[in-house]
Amino acid sequence: MKIFLAGATGAVGQALIPHLTSHGHTVVGTTRSASKVARLRELGVEPVVVDGLDRDGLRAAVADARPDAIVHQMTALGGDLDLRKFERSFETTNRLRTEGTDHLLAAARESGVERFVAQSFAAWPYARVGGPVKTEDDPLDQQPPKQVRTTLEAIKQLEAAVTGAGGIALRYGGFYGPGTGLAPGAIQWEMVKQRKFPVIGDGGGIWSFIHIEDVATGTLAALERGTPGRIYNITDDDPAPVREWLPFMAEAIGAPPPRHIPRWVGRLLGEHMVVMMCDIRGASNERAKRELDWEPTWPTWREGFPALTRTREEAVR
Repeated sequence: MKIFLAGATGAVGQALIPHLTSHGHTVVGTTRSASKVARLRELGVEPVVVDGLDRDGLRAAVADARPDAIVHQMTALGGDLDLRKFERSFETTNRLRTEGTDHLLAAARESGVERFVAQSFAAWPYARVGGPVKTEDDPLDQQPPKQVRTTLEAIKQLEAAVTGAGGIALRYGGFYGPGTGLAPGAIQWEMVKQRKFPVIGDGGGIWSFIHIEDVATGTLAALERGTPGRIYNITDDDPAPVREWLPFMAEAIGAPPPRHIPRWVGRLLGEHMVVMMCDIRGASNERAKRELDWEPTWPTWREGFPALTRTREEAVR
């Protein structure tokens, strides 16, 4: 297939491109920056410089490319994501999830592109009721904290638009690995190293992670084998509470144990931080494994986190 990859220079895009090309797909990839054109060419991609919020530019780019499928990975996030300033950090990304998605879907209709895969999120949006791990059929949070409301609404809008048009929405877990915030030297990694990423309250919030390489293979599987109109959780096999994974990560990367602070102190960082640390639910990947014939290479963060450190040490040597 010829793939139109919107957001080709992000963490997901750069991880995905080698898998697409190794499976015989050709890729036209977008970037907002002319400075990244050379990098896309190095990866074997035909580059297009266009802003994801440029309606006419995107539609013209898709029309010129004449792709068989569109993969929507447009965000405005880097490895320096600050969870404490959530609404501000996600402002442009949420426009890409709403306006950008509408532009791409319009371009798909005009160019007769039927295969459409888009990035969504599974790491915290599920309703904070019932059991600790949720499936794609479980409801999303109806009363999210103020800082994350606009982001959750953008996620809902994206999923409704994409699946309503016969596309596929992929709810990714929390990223770790190269190009993400949980990689050696990135902001969240350094916060753990410096004991600035505390366990709040009982640390009972269930987090679902996914290595960036498994994001790529899961996306490829959905593109090639996913059911139109379907939502899939692309996460690892091991949803776990903060009180388990955060101390483990600290030890794995050679950091001191994380601090523990009570809920009332955590609220000084924001109510959304308390919810994420204490109340959120994890996501089951059983549907993706069953329907997409997909398995994560890193089935658990218990293997993946230490491997990041080994990779860095090997690079230094």
